Amino acid sequence: MVSKKPRVVIIGAGMAGLTAANKLHTSAAASLELAVVEGGTRIGGRISTSEFSGDRIEQGATWIHGIDGSPVYKIAEDTNLLASDQPWECMDGTLEDPVTAAEGGHALSPAFVGPISRLFNNLMDFIQGKIDLTAEHCVVSGGETSVGSFLRRGLAAYLDKENKKGTPVGCWSKRSLQEAVFAMHESIQRTYTSADDLCSLDYNAEKDYILFPGEEITIAGGYSGVVDHLASALPAGVLQLGRKVEKIEWAPAGGVRGDGRPVTLHFSDGTAMSADHVIVTVSLGVLKAGTTGGGGSGLFDPRLPNCKAGAISRLGYGVVNKVFLRLSPDYFPAGGFPLLQMVFHPSDSELRNPKIPQWIRRTSFLCPSYRSSRAVLSWFTGQEALELEKLSDDEIIGGFSRTVSNLLPSQHQNESGQKFDQVLRTQWGSNPLFLGSYSYVAVGSSIDDMDTLAEPLPKYGGVDTAPPLQILFAGEATHKTHYSTTHGAYFSGLREANRLLKHYNCIINGV
Repeated sequence: MVSKKPRVVIIGAGMAGLTAANKLHTSAAASLELAVVEGGTRIGGRISTSEFSGDRIEQGATWIHGIDGSPVYKIAEDTNLLASDQPWECMDGTLEDPVTAAEGGHALSPAFVGPISRLFNNLMDFIQGKIDLTAEHCVVSGGETSVGSFLRRGLAAYLDKENKKGTPVGCWSKRSLQEAVFAMHESIQRTYTSADDLCSLDYNAEKDYILFPGEEITIAGGYSGVVDHLASALPAGVLQLGRKVEKIEWAPAGGVRGDGRPVTLHFSDGTAMSADHVIVTVSLGVLKAGTTGGGGSGLFDPRLPNCKAGAISRLGYGVVNKVFLRLSPDYFPAGGFPLLQMVFHPSDSELRNPKIPQWIRRTSFLCPSYRSSRAVLSWFTGQEALELEKLSDDEIIGGFSRTVSNLLPSQHQNESGQKFDQVLRTQWGSNPLFLGSYSYVAVGSSIDDMDTLAEPLPKYGGVDTAPPLQILFAGEATHKTHYSTTHGAYFSGLREANRLLKHYNCIINGV
């Protein structure tokens, strides 16, 4: 009698899932039966390359964060994705020489903006363990729990030491303008982390986050080319699109299903599939939604152990959306649209211009997709990102046009007042396959929660007789030093594939 191969099913065809599938197939195709089930109609997950106004853009993951040691960079380099004849997003890198404008049409000089920018950067560098603060920074760590509380204390100390007198700028006092410039940098930092409020971002975890050295770049041929390469090694039939998993039945107390396998996946179309091992690579947002139900109403049946469900609940997961706008044919500032840093009155100020919508006030910049591009982009985080998903194209175009007119009143005005004529925005928050963008360590959680999330079920060494490694977890939220990144997702997929390979090598070798 020929024994059947162990069946491994991977849920999700994003970076983590495809990395795991690629590794398992190339290392043990003859020993394992493999399937990748994806709820959507495309592969890539939170990686999605598209086009806008003739340019290649990224709706999801955008940057390779440090090229030295990055597996994503290695794949892009090996597959000739680093060059392109078509213009692509951020092909010039990070644009320099920003134009900073405050609400009311006030251009701010580098001499005014620079000290506040340096203060913010120094405070963040201290939080991340890159520098020691000196007396000139006016603040030392005081047992903070959040990044936001430390930043605000650093700003208060700086402003108290500063000369409080200064020439007003329009209706702005010097101090209120300094605070608003600092808030602009906080909004930029929010997009890096996905946290709606930096006061919800854990202070201590920032030192544990690891960045690769080297420059940060975008991928000329498109980020989707990386996952396409990983998927190209898989035989026909392994990758199954449109297969949304509704429930995962497993056997923590031992026993197997009717076909001798301990796990059964139930799909939204009413079909089912059994497995010996399931690698779950869905987003933390989907895990949060799938573990809030009581009894068997969640994603897992039976429910996950309290320690794992608690880690999922405590960790942070936010929404970051991008907006791309095309400049109107009759509006193109001399020299191209600038990297515009936007400074707004706070929400409780009576001096706010009512023509600038509330949803735009916590974004921080509007810049060309690359130097001299007719496409410009902005980033939104948290509640404003969610609100943006509900707006019509006309509301977005009108809101940005009025805001630019307010901030840059001296620039050419067309008759309609519209600066833009086309828009594309992402909608990661409302997409049921993602329910957000990427994870962070929230106040009340720690990187230990990411380790807990990464632990397989059941673990080795247990006292029960349940088949081991029924459910494994991968994805950026399971990597405690590279969370929120594509390379973190890559490493997590490789980790879980290697866990299974080691498991079966041990059995084969009789160890």
